[in-house]
Amino acid sequence: MIHVVIAAPALAFRAGLRALISEEEHIRVAAEAAALTDLSELPDNTDVLLLSGEAWDEGALLDLVEDMDALPAVLLVAEDSRLAGELVGLPLRAWGALPSDTSEEELFAAIQALYYGLVAAPPDVIEPLLEGAATGMQTGGIVEELSNREAETLELLAEGLANKQIALALGISEHTVKFHVSSIYSKLGASNRMEAVRTAARLGLISL
Repeated sequence: MIHVVIAAPALAFRAGLRALISEEEHIRVAAEAAALTDLSELPDNTDVLLLSGEAWDEGALLDLVEDMDALPAVLLVAEDSRLAGELVGLPLRAWGALPSDTSEEELFAAIQALYYGLVAAPPDVIEPLLEGAATGMQTGGIVEELSNREAETLELLAEGLANKQIALALGISEHTVKFHVSSIYSKLGASNRMEAVRTAARLGLISL
C-alpha cells in the first residue's frame, strides 16, 4: 500500500485528487492540508507527499522531514516546471514533477515510480536538470555558484557548528539555515555535511 499526503490550498484540487486515489486499491490518502505549515508532522508511513505548485514551501518541507526515519518522496503538480529544479538535491526518497493537466494514468505512474525511489518528470523538465548536473561533475566544479550567505554557512558547517549555532552566528533563523544547507548540498552534489565539506575543500571553496 502506498500512503500519500496531499497539500494544496484549493479544496477542489484536494478533493479531485482524493477521489482519483480512492479508485486505486494500492494507494490511499493518509492526510491532507491546505499548506505544509498546517501539518505539524507527517504520518510515519508517508510514502509520497503530493503538492500543488501553490503549496510548495521548501523550508516547511525540510522542517517536516528533518526527524523522519524514512524519508518520503515529493511529487509536485504545477504549471511552472521551473519549480522542479528546487527539488533536486533535497533530502528525499525521490522527487517528481508533473504539469497541472497531467492525466490520471500519468499521475498513478508517477506515484508508483516515486514509491520505488525513481525520478518522475516529463523529458523537457528532467533533461535540462540532468545535463546541468552532468556538466558540473565533468568539469569538477559545481552546478551553480554559492551565494555569499551560502558561502558563510558553508564555512560554519566546516567548523562543525549545528544549525542553531549557525543561525545565531549569522543572525538568521534556523529555518533559513536549513534552506541554505539544502541549497549547498544541491550545488555541491552532496547528500550530507561531511560530503559537502569534503567536496568544498577539494574545490578550494574552504580551507580545513
